[in-house]
Amino acid sequence: MALASEESRVLLLYTGGTIGMLVSDAGYVPEPFFLFETLRSQTSRFHDPHGDSLLSRGRSVEGFRAWSEGRSREQSKSRSRNVSRESRGNAPLGVLHEHTPPKNKRAGEQQDGERTPAHERGDPFDGLQMTSPKQVAGGSNVPNTLLVRSSRPLQAPPLMEDSDDQESPFRQRAAVLPKCKKVRENCYEMHLPSLVTPAASSAPGGNVKRIRYAVLEWNPLLDSSNMEIADWIRIAEEIELNYHLFDAFVVLHGTDTMCYSSSALSFLLEDLGKTVIITGAQIPLSQLRNDAVENLLGALSIAGQYIIPECSLFFNHRLFRGNRVSKTSSTDYDAFSSPNFSPLANIGIDIDINWADVVRPTSLRAFKAHKSMCPNVATLRLFPGITAAIVRAFLSPPVQGVVLETFGAGNAPQRADLMQALKDACERGVVIVAISQCAKGTVSDAYETGRTLQAVGVASGGDMTTECALAKLAYLLSKTDKLSAAEVHALMQVPLRGELTLPAAMSVHAPPATKIAPESNSSDAFGNLLNRITRLSAPQALVPSVQIAAPSDVSVHRNQPPGRPKMSASMTLLGSTVALSKSARETASSWGNTASETASTEAALYPFLVHLAVAQDDAETLAFCLGIPLSTTEALDEDSPGGVANIPVSQSNRNLVKGGVVNCLDVASGRTPLHVAGLNGSVKCTKVLLEAGALIHIRDSLDHTALYYAARHGHGSIVDSLLQAGAHFGGADVEGGYVRLAVKLAQSAGDLAALAVWAKTGVRI
Repeated sequence: MALASEESRVLLLYTGGTIGMLVSDAGYVPEPFFLFETLRSQTSRFHDPHGDSLLSRGRSVEGFRAWSEGRSREQSKSRSRNVSRESRGNAPLGVLHEHTPPKNKRAGEQQDGERTPAHERGDPFDGLQMTSPKQVAGGSNVPNTLLVRSSRPLQAPPLMEDSDDQESPFRQRAAVLPKCKKVRENCYEMHLPSLVTPAASSAPGGNVKRIRYAVLEWNPLLDSSNMEIADWIRIAEEIELNYHLFDAFVVLHGTDTMCYSSSALSFLLEDLGKTVIITGAQIPLSQLRNDAVENLLGALSIAGQYIIPECSLFFNHRLFRGNRVSKTSSTDYDAFSSPNFSPLANIGIDIDINWADVVRPTSLRAFKAHKSMCPNVATLRLFPGITAAIVRAFLSPPVQGVVLETFGAGNAPQRADLMQALKDACERGVVIVAISQCAKGTVSDAYETGRTLQAVGVASGGDMTTECALAKLAYLLSKTDKLSAAEVHALMQVPLRGELTLPAAMSVHAPPATKIAPESNSSDAFGNLLNRITRLSAPQALVPSVQIAAPSDVSVHRNQPPGRPKMSASMTLLGSTVALSKSARETASSWGNTASETASTEAALYPFLVHLAVAQDDAETLAFCLGIPLSTTEALDEDSPGGVANIPVSQSNRNLVKGGVVNCLDVASGRTPLHVAGLNGSVKCTKVLLEAGALIHIRDSLDHTALYYAARHGHGSIVDSLLQAGAHFGGADVEGGYVRLAVKLAQSAGDLAALAVWAKTGVRI
């Protein structure tokens, strides 16, 4: 879903990589703060603080003409000042003294009171806007900054360090800048300078948006070949520390191990509700011809404009699911590919998001970063003639998990000694997962040579990449205090973050549920739909009029494979039933359903009906639209994490609009059904929406969250549900002072009930 505010906040986490390197005698080497200075100097694309660049003004003929005329006037004034300086240089000393500005004039101020443009003064703070103290936490009169947190002490770019010149404005401004301070153990914070892109529009007449971002640069910068598990955990921690401060995150990373990191982060970032994109470059920004500009600008554009709650990888105009991609070229711009899963987005003339495949969080749990991975995992690639002795040595302690790269569709040599070595390791508790050595395709039991691996206890990894299988195994084995080896073995064969395609042979059994009876024919279905709209449109309550236009990207997906149900107490994998503990179900339930699993052929009418149903808290009609049996939405499984019901996914095609009908926007207000629920106190519909994958961080056209509306109208139970799902205030809620104003009004009125609701959100009363 698109972010609604005019300016979004993105944290650029720069870990290292080619993108910010410079050429030296030793080849490409990283240089501290070169990336920030390069982005700050490129006012045409990456930094336009005043909105007066050619890209900002050049969206229309009138804008370009105004920009051109203004530039001509500036050049004329500049020539006049140069002539004046030259004439003063040739004048007698007394005459020169008469034209010398008084000492009480500010630096850079003209005799006539006009300020010299910053770029002509060589001001080191050129482009870093000054903001009022109210706009910066702590009240410091500092350049436009953003509060950033880190697990390590932060460093500011050189332009924010103190100067030796006591009289320079550089020194005077730097002296008032906040310093890095320790908030708690392993948590530091500092206001870092922010950059802001020109206003972007995806199409003529589209929503104009500016993306403000801060650069959190690691010290030292790492070559991606030096990345380790500890670094993946550190990235996850940085995102967790800044999760409430930014709308999205872009991680700059070297390309060599980028897909390992994107796979690891997809698992470490549990119950993710915001956009996380990893990108880099084959050629650095320092070179005239490079791919760094397009990769970084594309990642920023997607992160700043859309909520795609996944860890993804952007490269060469395509956005991939992070755990589905591999590096396939060391020389081409098109360095990454995802042969078993289509890209989530393609950037061409338009930014085309494949919303049907975007994962939506459905668990009622707040985001958190998992902070451990098992290091005792490895990959073993089979080859003709491999001996049992080699395999036994490889599987010996301390190895706990192995990704076995097999031939073709999961085949292996059939020698008895080799099979016995694998069987002994599995019985000892080593988890072995078979994947294919082929870039495209999946492991199956079509051949007898593949079934023998399953017989000795080897799990099927489906169509997972090597990088993903390794990361997933390390992630699950780090939970051995909660998961048994059998549960890890079972969970490796089902998708947790959309990392593998679930074969038709596998099924996950859920409790029986009442299904919606299929309509007899299309005309009956259409009539049923219109009858419901007519009933709800009657003047029973004040319902805003909503006009829905059919989206241009709606298509019909037929013959969809079975959707992935919620995890139940047991599951059947290729005929074997495995009992799952609560911890195992909690681990597996963190992957939501994609919109393609509940698509809609009636895309023009269902959003309208959804908003009507939510406004009147008609959970039965809402469940009808979402294709969810209401009986199961009300019967929650108390043993399941977050109180999530074991709801099987309907096969009806009712959800193929942007982000799913559960997140459809009212075109007049930009509000989602969750906003409407918060406004109207629709308690039952709120629960249904959250369980169906409603995104809690979307802000409407007024830049407000659903949490703000629920708290503002005193709907305490809805506030509780949203907070449980990880909601927090953002945008105008805080920056516009609306939360502060609402609390002040409640205090003035002595409204204790309202104050109690605000207190739930964490606001200090």
